[in-house]
Amino acid sequence: MKLRLFAVLFAIALTCAAQAPPAAPVANTSSKPAPATLPVIKLGGITISGSLRSRIEGFDWFQPSTGDNSYAYSGNLFRLSLSQRKETWDWNAEFAVPFILGLPSNPVAPAPQGALGIGANYLTSNDRNQNTAMIFPKQLYLRFTQFGASKAHMLKLGRFEFLDGSESAPSNATLANLKANRINQRLIGAFQWTDIGRSFDGVQYTYSKKAGTLAFVGAMPTRGVFQTDGWGWNNVGFGYTSLTKPWGKGAHKAETRVLALYYDDWRSVVKTDNRSAALRASEFSNIKIWTAGGNSIHAFDTKAGTLDAVVWGVMQTGQWGNQAQEAYAFDIEGGYQPKILPKLKPWVRGGYSVTSGDGNAADGTHGTFFQVLPTPRPYARFPFFNMMNNIDRFGALTLRPHAKITTTSEFHSLSLQNAKDLWYVGGGAYQPWSFGYVGRNTGGRKSLANLYDTQVEYRYSPRFTFLVYYGYAQGLAAMNFIYPAGKNGSFGYGEVLVRF
Repeated sequence: MKLRLFAVLFAIALTCAAQAPPAAPVANTSSKPAPATLPVIKLGGITISGSLRSRIEGFDWFQPSTGDNSYAYSGNLFRLSLSQRKETWDWNAEFAVPFILGLPSNPVAPAPQGALGIGANYLTSNDRNQNTAMIFPKQLYLRFTQFGASKAHMLKLGRFEFLDGSESAPSNATLANLKANRINQRLIGAFQWTDIGRSFDGVQYTYSKKAGTLAFVGAMPTRGVFQTDGWGWNNVGFGYTSLTKPWGKGAHKAETRVLALYYDDWRSVVKTDNRSAALRASEFSNIKIWTAGGNSIHAFDTKAGTLDAVVWGVMQTGQWGNQAQEAYAFDIEGGYQPKILPKLKPWVRGGYSVTSGDGNAADGTHGTFFQVLPTPRPYARFPFFNMMNNIDRFGALTLRPHAKITTTSEFHSLSLQNAKDLWYVGGGAYQPWSFGYVGRNTGGRKSLANLYDTQVEYRYSPRFTFLVYYGYAQGLAAMNFIYPAGKNGSFGYGEVLVRF
């Protein structure tokens, strides 16, 4: 019944998109005209703005031996912002009200099957309440935008959202798209896709000139993500610095970033890794990990179309409790926007990413790449995997048949990098008593699943956006080992975003 309800709402959203008024198409990579903006709401010198995002999300998780794996629920997030801008400084006070309705009553199975979709995370993170809501400060900061006569500096103090990689915005449309969708928040993200998200309490500084941008962030992540109470902190902190430089001549535009990230987790919680449960429960030493690396993105305009390339990679060292951390992650991608089929404006992309796993639980070294505090969902749109002990071979086709409509279909061939390690899911610390990542033993099987999915976004106006998504996971050997009753799963949602 719940999945039928989801299908009906899914169809309604598609119908709304089909009945929308037409608009002129835009070119593949040329600079787009400035979009229409919302009317400004003023109260004295204070600007009032906000949004309401409402979803119906439906899961048909891989078939467990017991528990609710097929369900739908309503996830909603209301945000209200009060802000004021001065010549050299500004401030913002934004409040969030997440409310989640109709969660399943029993979406958890005994180990190793565990949580049966994101509905299980919401339920267990909120005292098993099937309806849950809270109000909390999402952002509360003071920002200085000019030091003396120089406008190159920016200093932000307080509570804010941050996505690693977003320190600067390329002027080239292809680079801007690649950066937003294939670079940002792989390591540090605001988890904006969930119905709560996370913020950071701390300091952010950037020094930006035409030659490049130097950035630093030192902060602690707030609670949230799946827990509707986003008031408190986690006993986790990080320091991040990067240098981003735009470059290239003529038809070749590029941007390169180098980064360093230090992460410290001093919570007394059991770590998720491939050691025995007894051994993991016996040590609570800090996680202290250094991550260093960078990325480079490129766009090449040719007579036949636009080519692009993405390279991203990092290495890790430090301490995983009483183990030494030695891990890596690497991603390489390419794409092509041909000038054929101008009414569809196709963009074909493909890539390969690999992140290290641990092959020996008893050697004193933790070899699993740790994704820190990311937003996994942009890289795992059906979020049953992340970038830990993972190999992802993917292809994508984006079509832009209308200036207001974008469709993206993807295929992912997923496997574990090391069969002696676990299948990991999650996105990092979100409450003091939950580690933030879970892992399942696959019995030595490496092949995980083939994922087929499609997303349609319709930007009806600056005020209204509609989005529908559906993903189908064809489970392979690892899934068949954990879920012998049914190794396939699916996930979909319909979303309406209203801004004011």
